[in-house]
Amino acid sequence: MAQQIKFCPKCGTLMRPMSINGKLYFVCPKCGYKEEAQGKTAQALSFSQKVMHTPKEKIVVVDATAPPPTAQVLKGSVRCPRCGNDEVLAWMMQTRAADEPPTRFYKCTKCGYTWREYA
Repeated sequence: MAQQIKFCPKCGTLMRPMSINGKLYFVCPKCGYKEEAQGKTAQALSFSQKVMHTPKEKIVVVDATAPPPTAQVLKGSVRCPRCGNDEVLAWMMQTRAADEPPTRFYKCTKCGYTWREYA
């Protein structure tokens, strides 16, 4: 069943369905005008809940000088191309499209050189 789209008769803003004291209303988020939903319209409305995020969840900080907390120490399996050290930090990150494999990053624990490997 198709849902009805209702615009505010006062300001023209798209009205949102809202339940007030057990009754269904169309409420304008801009000017506050409300109108009770009638008949089949009230039965056809579905509600969704807005997901609220904290400011900390919204911000992604990428620090070029430090590897992410998910980095693992690898000993003996990968050598630094600059100094030959065999202890490196390794992590993976999705840097390209979702259908592409993730990129592997390495950082030498001795000289700090960082390089990447595409899978």
